Amino acid sequence: MQKTAAPDEYGENLAGASILVIDDEPGMRNFMTKILMPRCKRVEQAASAMEASAILDQTHFDLIILDNIMPGKTGLQWVQEQRRVGLFADTILVTAYADLETAIQALRIGVADFVLKPFRANQILNSVARALDRKYLRRENYLLKHELSSEGTAARGRLLGKSTAICQAREMLTRLAPLPTPVLFTGASGTGKEIAARTLHAQSERAGKPFVAVNCAAIAPDRIAHELFGLVDEQDRRKDGLFLHADGGTLFLDEVAQMPDQVQAALLRVLEDQRIRPVGAERDIPLNLRFLFATNADLKQAVAEGRFRADLYHRINVVEIAMPPLRDRVEDIVELAALFMEQFSVRLGMPALELNEETLLKFSRYDWPGNVRELRNLIERSVILGEIPEEFSGTGAITGTAAIETLDLVTQRHIMHVLDACDGNRAEASRRLGVSRKTIDRKCASWGF
Repeated sequence: MQKTAAPDEYGENLAGASILVIDDEPGMRNFMTKILMPRCKRVEQAASAMEASAILDQTHFDLIILDNIMPGKTGLQWVQEQRRVGLFADTILVTAYADLETAIQALRIGVADFVLKPFRANQILNSVARALDRKYLRRENYLLKHELSSEGTAARGRLLGKSTAICQAREMLTRLAPLPTPVLFTGASGTGKEIAARTLHAQSERAGKPFVAVNCAAIAPDRIAHELFGLVDEQDRRKDGLFLHADGGTLFLDEVAQMPDQVQAALLRVLEDQRIRPVGAERDIPLNLRFLFATNADLKQAVAEGRFRADLYHRINVVEIAMPPLRDRVEDIVELAALFMEQFSVRLGMPALELNEETLLKFSRYDWPGNVRELRNLIERSVILGEIPEEFSGTGAITGTAAIETLDLVTQRHIMHVLDACDGNRAEASRRLGVSRKTIDRKCASWGF
């Protein structure tokens, strides 16, 4: 039974929950279903352990409410069996016999809560709400630790700039945001692939759900399958992987070209079936995920050299967004530098440095091989040291908004950048700019070049 439920006093987690009720007594099953169904997304019933196992083979639930005393086997025995094949739902045990031995056994196998018979409606609702709150708190803590330990913690903020290249990228993100289509972000390191992916997620209907970024190159090859898909170990203990923690949201796989062969094959199956099988488990878990990918490598070449699966490449390369290098969006350099200066001044509690017109011109003429990341790091280092590096420092008198927005300075930065790209050939620069050679000569003379 699936529906859209509204949050109430038991919390928003209950409204989005899927719950399986297992009890051999029809009256008890119907009673719990009647309580839960108006408040939950989906509630299903099973009259026996065997029926419940068959249901779990087909679908996944956030929570299971289980009677302990049933014909054939106890609820705890069933939970232990299910752990071996892969039970990735939390469990509430309903029992009329709360002896110490049962309680200890339940704790050992990871039952989330006890509810004693007979119980009132508010007791079962409170138990379910607590179990779900703990489940999502564990998820948030896990994702926070993952975020803090990852290399991409600096990839925050907006996709700034007014250049044609970045405007085209933003327009494509807006078009793709409401769609489930996988997106491949390409471009050199530091061009903002993760920021673009976060922007896409923020514009989508999944914005309130997790955005999980995974750097495939930063995880050891022998651990990446466990980290992504999860694990059922030899003691039947479960570890939820990043795929399951991201369920309902967006999974961003960066440096996807570095993914080991066996994980590439497993990922292809996930993309085709929208199901995962944790390592050591015997049961698949359905997923609801938006997949985004990024690489600074040439995937076509990797396919040709046999380092990347051709079928996976075609599966992830439905839509490609090429993030432009900073040298191709020179008109954005000044805006980004000013923004980073303000951000780091506030974050570090240190005075911002003045960016004069000479420094900004040098920024605009520099090639920035490290792209936006290099500019960002340079500004952070400058704030910490209290001075702009010598190769970028200048003695100009114009600072602040005037240095950034004055038309003559904007024109100067653009013309000098084009001249640098033409190796100083003024005839070629005038052709690219669509102006006469005399205009270039006159401008350069007025600027002292």
